[in-house]
Amino acid sequence: MNTLGRTELQVAPLCFGGNIFGWTVDEAASFRVLDAYVEAGGNFIDTADVYSAWVPGHQGGESETILGKWMRERGNRHQMVIATKVGSLPSKGRNPDLSREHILHAVEASLRRLQTDYIDVYFAHRDDTETPLGETLGTFAELVQAGKVRALGASNYNATRMREALQISQANGFPRYEVQQPRYNLISRDEYEGPLQQLCVQEEIGVIPYSSLASGFLTGKYRQGAELPKTPRASAIQQNYWTKENFALLERLDKVARQHGATPAQVALAWMLTRPGITAPIASATTVEQTRDITGAINLKLDQAALESLNA
Repeated sequence: MNTLGRTELQVAPLCFGGNIFGWTVDEAASFRVLDAYVEAGGNFIDTADVYSAWVPGHQGGESETILGKWMRERGNRHQMVIATKVGSLPSKGRNPDLSREHILHAVEASLRRLQTDYIDVYFAHRDDTETPLGETLGTFAELVQAGKVRALGASNYNATRMREALQISQANGFPRYEVQQPRYNLISRDEYEGPLQQLCVQEEIGVIPYSSLASGFLTGKYRQGAELPKTPRASAIQQNYWTKENFALLERLDKVARQHGATPAQVALAWMLTRPGITAPIASATTVEQTRDITGAINLKLDQAALESLNA
């Protein structure tokens, strides 16, 4: 287990991404992969109130609802560390929205769907430049004081805004953002590496990156010249990652995987666990077999030659 930032929360080195619940997997399949994740030693699940509002007929909250039902049926709420987010679900035409009014309404809705009276890590999902940071942080402080939230996090904040938030929290005696959730993987490195990484390491902020497998591209199931898988994400992956450079990286990933008796997904996640400041990458799986595959990354140790090859 890893300590999450300066909190007392102990989390598995791999966080399970819940954006798929109710979207690419139904409730029964969600229960199966969650059970497999826990069987592999996992205890850390990330979701958001907006998951999966982009699906026709959905309103948002579908993921939280499934997760809440699973925890109630398994009776394991207190063994799990649950992270959810606020701010991306549209409110009064605004997106993002981290106003006091919206946060106070949204947290109650998330607690109901999750069937719990507290959230372990509550994230500001996206930076809201229209709402003063002091208003957002002050509202979060009320939730911590009330026992509804244990720790706070920021997702998609750049280093400048993150530093400003830390300064406001310190000046006002508010609980600070203890966790950062940036987009980060072997392909997309610029958002985290640099000033944000330096700040997180310096301030001992836990980092749980999303898109750790580049929406599945780094699992190796997408190949140049091969037919696209029949999945909801396939066309977006082709649009975002279909480049000569990325397929060259896949070849390098394949080579390291063969040398270590591992899969490309395991290598990509194991690489992330070696990066400065990273506490637990977030990854999703739609089957029990995929879940066992990604959790296998936890015990995979890459040698120096492999790390140099991937870092290059």
